[in-house]
Amino acid sequence: MTDTEKQTDTSSIELLSFRVGGQDYSVDIMSVREIRGSAKATSLPHAPSFVKGVINLRGTVLPILDLAARLGLMAGEESERNVIIVVDLGGRTAGLMVDAVSDILAIPTDEMQTPPDLAADDARTFVSALTIVNGKMIRILDLNAVMPPQDEEAA
Repeated sequence: MTDTEKQTDTSSIELLSFRVGGQDYSVDIMSVREIRGSAKATSLPHAPSFVKGVINLRGTVLPILDLAARLGLMAGEESERNVIIVVDLGGRTAGLMVDAVSDILAIPTDEMQTPPDLAADDARTFVSALTIVNGKMIRILDLNAVMPPQDEEAA
């Protein structure tokens, strides 16, 4: 069997991995539009606590979500070292503020595991799958759950 046949034998997904709140997460690379350095967001009144504000991205108003706050993690100090991952999900675009981008991973889909159902009845489940890479547990985010509902975005 050739290397090409081995690669097509198992379907895989490409993920962008990053750190937030001292933990490893990832998103499907197909939803990532760009990675930017930190930018000062303009706050909005009555916005949800996890919305840092908005920035002007080439003429488009882009909401910036503090991913640590959204996931209920201990937020680190906001600094110039933070990174914004611009994601697009079905026409809804937002910037996810994370601590650092780590790597691009190609994970065979059969190596992804469903997370245990430990959430309270009213809690959203933000993790769609788990995988282990180099001995580290990587959480794969469900962007549909992370992105605020459209009626929440326009605060």
